[in-house]
Amino acid sequence: MKVIGVTGLQGSGKSIFFDTAKEKGALVVSMGDIIREKAAERGEDTGTTARTLREEFGQYIVAELTVKKIKELLEKEGDIKTILVDGIRSPYEIELFKENFDDFISVSIYASPQTRFKRISLRGREDDTTDFEEFMVRENRELGFGIGDVVSTTDYLIENECSLEEFKARVAEFVEKEMD
Repeated sequence: MKVIGVTGLQGSGKSIFFDTAKEKGALVVSMGDIIREKAAERGEDTGTTARTLREEFGQYIVAELTVKKIKELLEKEGDIKTILVDGIRSPYEIELFKENFDDFISVSIYASPQTRFKRISLRGREDDTTDFEEFMVRENRELGFGIGDVVSTTDYLIENECSLEEFKARVAEFVEKEMD
Protein backbone atom coordinates (compact mmCIF):
# COMPACT_ATOMS: atom_id res chain seq x y z
CA MET A 1 0.00 0.00 0.00
CA LYS A 2 1.25 3.42 -0.94
CA VAL A 3 0.28 6.80 0.49
CA ILE A 4 0.81 9.76 -1.83
CA GLY A 5 0.66 13.31 -0.55
CA VAL A 6 -0.43 15.74 -3.24
CA THR A 7 0.14 19.47 -3.07
CA GLY A 8 0.01 22.48 -5.32
CA LEU A 9 -1.14 26.06 -5.34
CA GLN A 10 -4.68 27.18 -6.21
CA GLY A 11 -5.64 26.33 -9.78
CA SER A 12 -2.64 24.06 -10.37
CA GLY A 13 -4.76 21.02 -11.24
CA LYS A 14 -5.08 19.11 -7.98
CA SER A 15 -8.79 18.36 -8.50
CA ILE A 16 -8.08 16.94 -11.96
CA PHE A 17 -5.24 14.89 -10.44
CA PHE A 18 -7.55 13.44 -7.78
CA ASP A 19 -10.39 12.72 -10.21
CA THR A 20 -8.03 10.96 -12.62
CA ALA A 21 -6.40 8.96 -9.82
CA LYS A 22 -9.81 7.89 -8.47
CA GLU A 23 -10.68 6.56 -11.93
CA LYS A 24 -7.56 4.37 -11.61
CA GLY A 25 -8.73 3.01 -8.25
CA ALA A 26 -6.96 5.29 -5.78
CA LEU A 27 -8.73 6.43 -2.63
CA VAL A 28 -8.57 10.12 -1.64
CA VAL A 29 -8.45 11.34 1.96
CA SER A 30 -8.92 15.09 2.28
CA MET A 31 -7.47 17.03 5.17
CA GLY A 32 -10.12 19.67 4.44
CA ASP A 33 -12.86 17.06 4.87
CA ILE A 34 -11.46 16.25 8.30
CA ILE A 35 -11.71 19.92 9.27
CA ARG A 36 -15.27 20.04 7.90
CA GLU A 37 -16.22 16.95 9.96
CA LYS A 38 -14.78 18.47 13.13
CA ALA A 39 -16.51 21.80 12.39
CA ALA A 40 -19.86 20.00 12.08
CA GLU A 41 -19.23 18.16 15.37
CA ARG A 42 -18.40 21.45 17.11
CA GLY A 43 -21.07 23.55 15.42
CA GLU A 44 -18.44 25.97 14.11
CA ASP A 45 -17.38 27.26 10.72
CA THR A 46 -14.32 25.61 9.17
CA GLY A 47 -12.00 28.59 9.67
CA THR A 48 -12.75 28.73 13.39
CA THR A 49 -12.37 24.98 13.75
CA ALA A 50 -9.05 24.90 11.89
CA ARG A 51 -7.70 27.65 14.15
CA THR A 52 -9.05 26.28 17.44
CA LEU A 53 -7.94 22.71 16.72
CA ARG A 54 -4.40 23.99 16.17
CA GLU A 55 -4.57 26.15 19.32
CA GLU A 56 -5.86 23.24 21.41
CA PHE A 57 -3.81 20.35 20.01
CA GLY A 58 -0.86 21.83 18.11
CA GLN A 59 -0.03 22.94 14.63
CA TYR A 60 -0.11 19.46 13.05
CA ILE A 61 -3.37 18.16 14.50
CA VAL A 62 -5.08 17.96 11.11
CA ALA A 63 -2.24 15.87 9.69
CA GLU A 64 -2.33 13.67 12.82
CA LEU A 65 -6.08 13.16 12.41
CA THR A 66 -5.51 12.33 8.74
CA VAL A 67 -2.90 9.70 9.64
CA LYS A 68 -5.39 8.22 12.11
CA LYS A 69 -8.14 8.15 9.48
CA ILE A 70 -5.87 6.43 6.94
CA LYS A 71 -4.87 3.78 9.49
CA GLU A 72 -8.55 3.18 10.33
CA LEU A 73 -9.36 2.81 6.61
CA LEU A 74 -6.55 0.29 6.21
CA GLU A 75 -7.82 -1.73 9.17
CA LYS A 76 -11.36 -1.79 7.75
CA GLU A 77 -10.61 -2.23 4.06
CA GLY A 78 -7.22 -3.94 4.13
CA ASP A 79 -6.76 -4.26 0.38
CA ILE A 80 -6.34 -0.59 -0.56
CA LYS A 81 -3.42 -0.18 -2.99
CA THR A 82 -3.10 3.60 -3.04
CA ILE A 83 -4.33 6.42 -0.83
CA LEU A 84 -3.91 10.03 -1.88
CA VAL A 85 -3.77 12.79 0.72
CA ASP A 86 -5.26 16.14 -0.26
CA GLY A 87 -4.39 19.28 1.67
CA ILE A 88 -0.76 19.02 2.78
CA ARG A 89 0.47 22.53 3.53
CA SER A 90 3.77 22.22 5.42
CA PRO A 91 7.04 20.26 5.26
CA TYR A 92 6.38 19.07 8.81
CA GLU A 93 3.17 17.42 7.66
CA ILE A 94 5.18 15.62 4.97
CA GLU A 95 7.56 14.39 7.69
CA LEU A 96 4.64 13.16 9.81
CA PHE A 97 3.30 11.10 6.89
CA LYS A 98 6.78 9.70 6.16
CA GLU A 99 7.14 8.67 9.81
CA ASN A 100 3.83 6.81 9.71
CA PHE A 101 3.85 5.25 6.23
CA ASP A 102 6.98 3.56 4.87
CA ASP A 103 5.81 3.88 1.26
CA PHE A 104 4.83 7.55 1.50
CA ILE A 105 5.78 9.77 -1.41
CA SER A 106 4.87 13.36 -2.19
CA VAL A 107 3.98 14.96 -5.50
CA SER A 108 3.51 18.58 -6.43
CA ILE A 109 1.36 19.87 -9.25
CA TYR A 110 2.91 22.95 -10.85
CA ALA A 111 1.48 25.61 -13.13
CA SER A 112 2.60 29.23 -13.48
CA PRO A 113 0.69 31.98 -11.67
CA GLN A 114 -0.63 33.30 -14.99
CA THR A 115 -1.95 29.88 -16.02
CA ARG A 116 -3.50 29.28 -12.61
CA PHE A 117 -5.16 32.71 -12.52
CA LYS A 118 -6.66 32.11 -15.95
CA ARG A 119 -8.06 28.74 -14.81
CA ILE A 120 -9.44 30.16 -11.58
CA SER A 121 -11.07 33.04 -13.45
CA LEU A 122 -12.87 30.56 -15.68
CA ARG A 123 -13.85 27.76 -13.29
CA GLY A 124 -16.36 29.78 -11.28
CA ARG A 125 -16.06 28.32 -7.78
CA GLU A 126 -17.71 30.37 -5.05
CA ASP A 127 -14.43 31.49 -3.43
CA ASP A 128 -12.54 32.10 -6.71
CA THR A 129 -11.61 35.57 -7.87
CA THR A 130 -11.37 37.25 -11.24
CA ASP A 131 -9.12 39.99 -9.85
CA PHE A 132 -5.39 39.30 -10.26
CA GLU A 133 -4.39 41.38 -7.21
CA GLU A 134 -6.84 39.45 -5.02
CA PHE A 135 -5.49 36.21 -6.51
CA MET A 136 -1.95 37.24 -5.53
CA VAL A 137 -3.05 38.13 -1.98
CA ARG A 138 -4.44 34.60 -1.58
CA GLU A 139 -1.32 33.20 -3.25
CA ASN A 140 0.95 34.97 -0.77
CA ARG A 141 -1.22 33.79 2.14
CA GLU A 142 -0.88 30.17 0.95
CA LEU A 143 2.87 30.62 0.56
CA GLY A 144 2.96 32.04 4.09
CA PHE A 145 1.42 28.81 5.40
CA GLY A 146 4.48 26.98 4.05
CA ILE A 147 3.02 25.41 0.94
CA GLY A 148 5.87 26.84 -1.15
CA ASP A 149 8.34 24.87 0.99
CA VAL A 150 6.28 21.72 0.45
CA VAL A 151 6.08 22.25 -3.31
CA SER A 152 9.85 22.74 -3.52
CA THR A 153 10.69 19.57 -1.56
CA THR A 154 8.28 16.97 -2.95
CA ASP A 155 9.57 13.70 -4.36
CA TYR A 156 7.91 14.32 -7.74
CA LEU A 157 6.76 17.32 -9.73
CA ILE A 158 4.11 17.11 -12.43
CA GLU A 159 3.96 20.16 -14.65
CA ASN A 160 0.53 21.30 -15.76
CA GLU A 161 1.14 23.91 -18.45
CA CYS A 162 -0.51 21.69 -21.05
CA SER A 163 -3.94 20.73 -22.33
CA LEU A 164 -6.41 19.01 -20.01
CA GLU A 165 -6.10 15.76 -21.99
CA GLU A 166 -2.30 15.81 -21.80
CA PHE A 167 -2.35 16.51 -18.06
CA LYS A 168 -4.82 13.67 -17.44
CA ALA A 169 -2.53 11.36 -19.42
CA ARG A 170 0.48 12.44 -17.32
CA VAL A 171 -1.46 11.84 -14.11
CA ALA A 172 -2.75 8.45 -15.27
CA GLU A 173 0.78 7.36 -16.19
CA PHE A 174 2.14 8.54 -12.82
CA VAL A 175 -0.62 6.88 -10.79
CA GLU A 176 -0.40 3.58 -12.71
CA LYS A 177 3.37 3.49 -12.17
CA GLU A 178 3.00 4.21 -8.45
CA MET A 179 0.19 1.67 -7.96
CA ASP A 180 2.29 -1.22 -9.32
